[in-house]
Amino acid sequence: MAIEAGDFKTGLTIIVDDDPWVVLDFQHVKPGKGAAILKTKMRNLKTGSTQERNFNASTKFEAAPIEKKMVSFSYSVDNVYTFMDMETYETFDLTDEQIGFNKYFIYDGLEVTLIMFEGNVLTINVPATVELVVGETSPAIKGAPSSQTKDAMTETGLSLRVPQFIAQGEKILVSTADGKYAGRA
Repeated sequence: MAIEAGDFKTGLTIIVDDDPWVVLDFQHVKPGKGAAILKTKMRNLKTGSTQERNFNASTKFEAAPIEKKMVSFSYSVDNVYTFMDMETYETFDLTDEQIGFNKYFIYDGLEVTLIMFEGNVLTINVPATVELVVGETSPAIKGAPSSQTKDAMTETGLSLRVPQFIAQGEKILVSTADGKYAGRA
């Protein structure tokens, strides 16, 4: 199915230079002279690299046949993460490079979405927020303002800033978009 650059929307997956790309952001620009152009920010789903590219608004692209599959995280050994399809019990192994920053948000039993292209697993999508346990942090400072934060590390290895009242062993919500504290669980 052909998609014109003028029909772009955030999250659209297309084929550019034989690779699948996802549109992260776009902007229509109409210069004083000439045809309209589309400024885009895209991420290559194979390599994970992000690029800003300009296209003529009438340029046509092929839609990328991306397959999504819900799986559950099982375990990791030597930087290889194993996920299981809970319906077929098929397992998928992903490397540290494929998981990327998401490795700090996955724990036993977490359901994630596998992103596949032409039968090959590219990466995973994790929920917008996850519940993690604080593995280590310093005790609260008495009399400190409530807006003051302190360093903490979750049991998954994520280092972040949390409010003073958060204690070791407590469950917190963490935003997977930026790895920041999002509230108490």
